[in-house]
Amino acid sequence: MSKRRIAVAAALAAIAVLGVLFVVKAAGPGRPAMWGLSADTPPEKRWQAVAPGRVEACSGQIKVAAAVLGVVHKVLVKANDKVFAGEPLIQLADDELRARLAAAETQVAIRERARDERSATGSARTRRRAQDAMAEAERAQYEAQAAVDRAAAKLRAHGGPDADLTAARLALTRAQNELLTKREELRTAEDDAALPTSLEGQLSIARSELAIARATLDKMTVRAPIDGTVLQVNVRMGEAVSPGSPQPPLQLADLSSLCVRAELDERDIGAIRVGQAATVRVTAFPGREFEGSVASVAPLVEPGRLEPPGSRNQSEVDIVRVMVAVTGPGELTVGMKADVYFQPDKITTP
Repeated sequence: MSKRRIAVAAALAAIAVLGVLFVVKAAGPGRPAMWGLSADTPPEKRWQAVAPGRVEACSGQIKVAAAVLGVVHKVLVKANDKVFAGEPLIQLADDELRARLAAAETQVAIRERARDERSATGSARTRRRAQDAMAEAERAQYEAQAAVDRAAAKLRAHGGPDADLTAARLALTRAQNELLTKREELRTAEDDAALPTSLEGQLSIARSELAIARATLDKMTVRAPIDGTVLQVNVRMGEAVSPGSPQPPLQLADLSSLCVRAELDERDIGAIRVGQAATVRVTAFPGREFEGSVASVAPLVEPGRLEPPGSRNQSEVDIVRVMVAVTGPGELTVGMKADVYFQPDKITTP
């Protein structure tokens, strides 16, 4: 009977010791885990601060919208496609606008013939030639852009070598440079010439209407604003799009450099500086670390959006957004959850 009492007492003592250890561990200086990863300081490292965040493109994620209301005629790209600045992404139905363009071109041809029936001399003749050269340069640029669009769509649809697209883009660059030259020559000629005649004025108006028709038609093509990678395509053929659509037709980003937008507790802001070294850990690759450095610190304190486990609502913690540039992001993907561990007393050159 006495042996049984001794055994029970020993068991109770062991349970009490384990309870004390658990309380000490819970009250320790370590921060709560974030995104399910342990934020306990490893014995070989000490962190200045720890913050949750998400991986994103350093240049930001671009929501590409249509410039006008229209119906999707063709979707020329898909998710994960790499695109160049100016490449057509979506083509809207444009039959009516093409008809208006043809009518404007006809009006220009009529006005040109009427003007040419009256000869010009001296500075007026020089201005007329400059105006014609300017109009020809505008036409050449418009046709060069159309050739680039056709070559890009063909390459995207059928693959193969990109020699045709490269040649078309070079031709477009030459046409753009030529247009700048002719525009400057026209400006000089107009400064030295008398007022235009009535027929010359009518031709200028017709050419302006032609330029408007071309610009309006070009808005029916949704183009890539930068070199980058298509992240999402949210429209299909036949759907309507508009500049105010709540969901953008496409999203793209430049994935050549990735960052983590971390939400740092405002109490730690005094310990963080631009250039400070940081270590990034993501839930997708447990046990792996990605090195980086602080690229920027926002000059604004705001409520947090990324909450560590155990937080009841976003208003509990005010944060400062810190952008951390990742060196060699490797397999990191935009949108991944991450924890950023800021290293003390170590400044690196971004």
